[in-house]
Amino acid sequence: MPNPYVPYPVKISESLVETEDKQLKSFWLDFLDPDHAQAFDYTPGQFAELSVSGYGEIPIGIASSPTEGDTLLFTVNKVGVVSNRLHQMAQGDIMGVRGPLGNSYPLEEMRGKNIVIVAGGFAVTTLRATVTWLLDPAHRGDYGDIDFIYGARTPGLLLYEPQWRDWQQRDDINCHVTIDREAQGWDGMVGFVPSVCEQVAPSPDNAVALICGPPVMIRFTQPVFDKLGWQSEQIVMSLENRMKCGIGICGRCNVGPEYVCKDGPVFTKAQLERLPAEY
Repeated sequence: MPNPYVPYPVKISESLVETEDKQLKSFWLDFLDPDHAQAFDYTPGQFAELSVSGYGEIPIGIASSPTEGDTLLFTVNKVGVVSNRLHQMAQGDIMGVRGPLGNSYPLEEMRGKNIVIVAGGFAVTTLRATVTWLLDPAHRGDYGDIDFIYGARTPGLLLYEPQWRDWQQRDDINCHVTIDREAQGWDGMVGFVPSVCEQVAPSPDNAVALICGPPVMIRFTQPVFDKLGWQSEQIVMSLENRMKCGIGICGRCNVGPEYVCKDGPVFTKAQLERLPAEY
């Protein structure tokens, strides 16, 4: 068994500042050893620890899909020592990836069902991976209708524009991208994510919803789904923001009896309702 504390060495093959405030930067990482790429067997919804020698490590959701090849995509918010150092790194620099960690979205259980994906702001990362996986020709026929609802405060804070612009042109996904308020040059939807969910009014019949976003978005989106008749077992959420060590050793991610890094970060709303309201 590989040592769970030892990261795989990777090289930054490309990086991109994603947002107008320069707080979010994406990194494409290539494994130095092909055997490590094969060993890093992940599914959308999982996360990994990104490490920089001399600075430490941080848990980040995997934004790429395994259908895209061996290169990994992570989008990092510049909020601390490690993430600030990462933002200073450039193409060709070497760092580490430890994982994959946690569970994933229940893609097998979702087969044959309609899928609704709701994302807000930076929380779209692992949902980008999920949509990419679902739309792959090898998987698209296994699922019903797909609705993707994604919003941010301004156009300049929307991530992965080339991807969602491409999805808007496809006829096998309904892509609803919105900003909170009118902005010059924006010709798309305007309105908060909960109100867009109400407009789209996704049916709960034979359906699963994946919802990930800031707490305020979640708080106002849940009543919309309740009003539409969705049951708690049909709604899947991620507590990725609780991640710390990733392997249940530090004890800083637990909610009640659950270690989010090992038992999650993906839970149904029904599972979360049985836990203390600490998340």
